Amino acid sequence: MKSLLNVVNENDEIIGEEERGEIHRRGLLHREVHVYFLTPDKKFIFQHRAPDKDSYPDLLDAAVGGHVEIGDSYLETAIKETKEETGLDLKAEDFIFINKTRRHSEDPATGKINNVFGESYAYIFKGDVNDLKVETGKAVGFEAWAIDKIMDLNDAEKKRFIPYILEFSKTVLLELNNNL
Repeated sequence: MKSLLNVVNENDEIIGEEERGEIHRRGLLHREVHVYFLTPDKKFIFQHRAPDKDSYPDLLDAAVGGHVEIGDSYLETAIKETKEETGLDLKAEDFIFINKTRRHSEDPATGKINNVFGESYAYIFKGDVNDLKVETGKAVGFEAWAIDKIMDLNDAEKKRFIPYILEFSKTVLLELNNNL
C-alpha cells in the first residue's frame, strides 16, 4: 500500500493529499519532524541511515525523523517516530520545541526533492546509546558525537552527515543556549 501524505501551501495549510514518492518526485510541499537527542555529557546522538534508504542512504541523520502522516500533528509524529525508531516511549512534555522551518533540498544520490515545513525538537537522553532500538530496514545504528567535535569537523567527517543536519544541530544548540 502506498503511503499518502498531506500536501500543504506556503502557510502550512493542508491543500490535498498525494503519494509519498510522488511528493518527492515533484517537490510538493509537505510536513516532517526531526528529534535531536543530546546527552548530559554534551553529545549528540545521530541515527546512521541504512545503505539502501531511498534518500540520503548510509549518512548520519537526526536521532529521529519522519513525515507527518495524515491526521497527525507535528508533536504526535515526534512521539510516534521516537517510539518506532528508538524504542523509547516518551510523552509530549519530554520534548523541547526548537523551531519550525521551511526547507528545500535535493538528494544528490537519488534526485529526490524534499520541500518541507519541519518542526525540530530536542530530547535530553540520559541512557546509553547502545540501549536504543534500531528500526530494522531504516537504520544500522546510532552514533554519539561530542558537541565540540560537531563544531569542528573536517571535510571527510562532514560528508558522513546529511548536509542540512549539521546546520540544524548547531541551531538546536543555540536554541537550548547550552543548558546541558
